[in-house]
Amino acid sequence: MDDYNDTIDIPKGVTVTVAPELLTLKGSKGELALAYPRKKLAVKMEGDKMRLTGSKVFVNTFSAHIMNAITGVTEGHKQMMKFVFAHFPMKLEVKGATVNIKNFLGEKTDRHAKIIGKTKVVVKGQDVEIEGPDFYAVGQTAANLRQATKVRAWDDRVFQDGVYKVKT
Repeated sequence: MDDYNDTIDIPKGVTVTVAPELLTLKGSKGELALAYPRKKLAVKMEGDKMRLTGSKVFVNTFSAHIMNAITGVTEGHKQMMKFVFAHFPMKLEVKGATVNIKNFLGEKTDRHAKIIGKTKVVVKGQDVEIEGPDFYAVGQTAANLRQATKVRAWDDRVFQDGVYKVKT
């Protein structure tokens, strides 16, 4: 292992458990587990600080993952989306680990978008709130919802029906 080190301050209210190749963070908004390559990265807890040792690439990358996880278990991650329809009234329903999109462009069959991990999807009118402790699961759920309503082979300047991310 190289001699590159980084230290991360762990805020109060976050509990960190270090096991071989697995790091678990618990906070008020949930719990996350991060896997890491033990042969390329050493993780040690020193009081309320976490020391990462290894090559610069692994240390910096995993440090960013840990910071996203800390934000997720303390504040949570949230994305806002809006579903838009002009031609046929569309309806979104959350059932279990999927979002069902009904009557999209007048289609008789429903479209489905998978909800990843512990992410929660709430539909309020035409607004869709996607929130959870895992930054990557929230983003992938939003991408799944957008991909399920992507219109192919039509001019999207005319047919703008779909689910879109709202800038916050």
